[in-house]
Amino acid sequence: MTSKTLETTARGETAFSVFMRNNLAIIAGLVIMCVLLSLCTDSFLTSSNIMSMLRQISTNAFLTLAMMLCIIIGGIDIGLGAYVALSGTVTAVMITNYGQSIPVAIFCGLLSGALCGLANGLFIAYVHVPAFIATMAMMNVARGAAYLATNAEPVRVRDRDFAAIGIGRGVYEVPLPIIYTIVGVIAMALFLNKTRMGRYIYSVGGNMTAARYSGVNIKAVQIVVHVAAGVLAAFAGIVLAARMYSGQPAVAQGYELDAVAASVLGGISLTGGAGSVVSAMIGVLIIGVLQNGLNLMNINSFWQIIAKGLVILVAVSADMLRNRGK
Repeated sequence: MTSKTLETTARGETAFSVFMRNNLAIIAGLVIMCVLLSLCTDSFLTSSNIMSMLRQISTNAFLTLAMMLCIIIGGIDIGLGAYVALSGTVTAVMITNYGQSIPVAIFCGLLSGALCGLANGLFIAYVHVPAFIATMAMMNVARGAAYLATNAEPVRVRDRDFAAIGIGRGVYEVPLPIIYTIVGVIAMALFLNKTRMGRYIYSVGGNMTAARYSGVNIKAVQIVVHVAAGVLAAFAGIVLAARMYSGQPAVAQGYELDAVAASVLGGISLTGGAGSVVSAMIGVLIIGVLQNGLNLMNINSFWQIIAKGLVILVAVSADMLRNRGK
């Protein structure tokens, strides 16, 4: 299911029933995981823990939105974590070292992510550098630039208005990062399902040759996708910097792996052309619940790394087997 609405399909099914059929396994896995964790620790289902968990997974939610765009067109972006670090440090440096206003600093942070994505898109579209290589190179460039901008040290931001972006609360005392995530998910779903570019993104990932003969500008789609991914990662980096009161060049290492895991768990096919935003967010919840539950049970962080690696392996294997069956 991609751009379908609640209309009946040729088989007499609604899009909702198709969605439930395609995602029943991961939804059941999420429910079972929540039940087991609630039995293992009394603090898991408390409102404070749930709000804290949702606030923490907001960063992965935005990176997963970015990653799923790249995967849907048949690519990948392994530099997302570095863009998070770069945007956060650029924003912090602009406020603390150069005395810029918060809107100007945020614009510069978002611009840094957009430029990283633009560079990726240009190299992939025009030079035909494989997405993995292009984004790996940009990962090193962005991470190195973050270290240079801060002299490899965290840059403290004492402006309370900036901190409120990450730690503030909105309606009904819901943390702002959760509200950002909800808005981002809705906007991405509308973009993919209701716009011409969204349809082009699915068509390029499904069959690039057919899309080209249909008149789709492949290069434009690749550039738009990577710029959008860079901006999404940059926004996540700014919110994370606001939560930490500082821009830290070493932050978000390995975050792109969580985004890949969440995307694949959510049914975003690694072969491209398939996947939905809601399914990807279920994958984000699975990763977030797993991490939160292991922390509550005081599981050694090294075991958590192993568990995350196994989740990624199982998710990718399941995707490969599913595609082989098709």
